[in-house]
Amino acid sequence: MIQYYACSPRETAAMNTAELRSHFLIETMFVPGDIHFVYTHYDRMMVGGAAPLAEPVTLPCPAELRANFFLERRELGALNIGGAGQITVDGQTYDLGTQDCLYIGKGSREVQFSSVDAANPAKYYLLSAPAHKEYPTTRRTQAEATPVEMGTLETANQRTIYKYIYNEGIPSCQLVMGLTQLKPGSVWNTMPSHVHDRRMEAYLYFNLPENQRVLHMMGQPQETRPLWISNEQAILSPPWSIHTGCGTSNYAFIWGMAGENLEYTDMDPVGIYDLS
Repeated sequence: MIQYYACSPRETAAMNTAELRSHFLIETMFVPGDIHFVYTHYDRMMVGGAAPLAEPVTLPCPAELRANFFLERRELGALNIGGAGQITVDGQTYDLGTQDCLYIGKGSREVQFSSVDAANPAKYYLLSAPAHKEYPTTRRTQAEATPVEMGTLETANQRTIYKYIYNEGIPSCQLVMGLTQLKPGSVWNTMPSHVHDRRMEAYLYFNLPENQRVLHMMGQPQETRPLWISNEQAILSPPWSIHTGCGTSNYAFIWGMAGENLEYTDMDPVGIYDLS
């Protein structure tokens, strides 16, 4: 496990491209046959990927957590972006198809991630936040995620939003998690943009065709900074930063937040004319 330390708006505004990438971009999310985590100092969010092949991979307990087991004081969201898989939590197995989500509550001791077919393996994007209360481990399929249609083709941001872990969905302590799929012909995400000072956010971009990229923009509204991002890479968004992007093709992304509350709509909009 590696750690990403928090950066202020002032120091971020002075960073060059290499420095921005080293502080905010997670370039490798999925290591075949392994599980990988980044510990961020933004609301203590952990961002990870589990990529089991023929054998399951077990949720570790990094020494840096100073815990007896990973979920002793934490909760975990797992969203599968690969082939069919299974997650076993303290002996109970949950089937997860592509774009299905599992919330795993505080106090769960043993968690294993599996692929049904090693030739078409599951890929689990993982988000974990500190937890103060036990909530039940709960699965929500993409079909159960109550899709919301937003945007228009005329503004190139027609998209479907699937909400999994949030106030009206799977209950949690502070973790919020969902997925957005852009329609063919649409390339802009989260535009008009926003910030939310009360919560950090992390994005995983995926379903991006080979040789295509997303130009992700971050920073304060009047000090925006761009980063080119490849398929299945993740980026951290501090509470003070916008988070929006434009692809060279349509794509999907998983969004996840941790912080003050579970309100999906808690955001401060930024007008397009206010960006610079």
